[in-house]
Amino acid sequence: MTEAKSEKLVNDILKLKEERKAIVLAHNYQIGEVQDIAEFVGDSLGLSQQAAKTDAEVIVFCGVHFMAETAKILSPNKTVLMPDLNAGCAMANMITPRQLKEMKKKHPEAVVVTYVNTTAEIKAESDYCCTSANAVKVVQSIPQEKEILFIPDKYLGDFASRQANRKMILWEGYCPTHRRILAEDILKKKAQYPKAEVLVHPECTPDVIAMADKVLSTSGICRYAKESNSGEFIIGTEIGILHRLQKENPQKKFYPASNLADCSNMKLNNLEKILWSLEDMLYPVEVPPDIARRAKRSIDRMLEIV
Repeated sequence: MTEAKSEKLVNDILKLKEERKAIVLAHNYQIGEVQDIAEFVGDSLGLSQQAAKTDAEVIVFCGVHFMAETAKILSPNKTVLMPDLNAGCAMANMITPRQLKEMKKKHPEAVVVTYVNTTAEIKAESDYCCTSANAVKVVQSIPQEKEILFIPDKYLGDFASRQANRKMILWEGYCPTHRRILAEDILKKKAQYPKAEVLVHPECTPDVIAMADKVLSTSGICRYAKESNSGEFIIGTEIGILHRLQKENPQKKFYPASNLADCSNMKLNNLEKILWSLEDMLYPVEVPPDIARRAKRSIDRMLEIV
């Protein structure tokens, strides 16, 4: 894209945002041009919470589908748009409402703790939501005598289980992008950059987590990178976050643990699609009221804890 075309797209988007009373939200894994046009850049739940506090009438959510659903649940009176409806989440698709209901029948006394990276229907069938940042706290809050069913990410579940010292029933879901980060990748990067701190996301596999200096959510990684005295970091999460990290810390150096940690769904949005979304109000996301009410209950229970 030429610089002149990019500048025109940005100006057209800015004009339409004002006309529509709209804001753009960009997840940390979005491409750089999308992050740069957004009012807020962050993690999925944090973005939805920030949007709910604004007086915007339209939310353009640049992320994946479950994130836009969460924004709609927290802002039912706002219009939530997705620039590309094909932006789904492989992990979220690894469990269906039918499968969860069957699992609940097998474990009728279990407390269902659900990672926010799930559909609204799954959240509606859950007792508590959690994020990668607060999963340990949520698990710790549940009485010791209670059985816990953790869905859908077995790696985040394993991490929370170890940190909270609680046995849990883990669903066999995972993030394909984070699973592409291998322990050998960390070893190679540590050999190449011996002074760098290793920051990884808890969606990574246990052997990768064991090699990290810090295990953090995306927002946690961004916050820690700012506060740390280190000047170099090996980043074990989706590579889109490096744009934000470098932008906010120009004097520091960031190295991806693996260039294969690239989520194609997260890369579907671009400036053209944001413009088209605002021009034609594409694509509105709706959540049935009963599903939204029950899903919000599981989110509210989490927020009461953390």
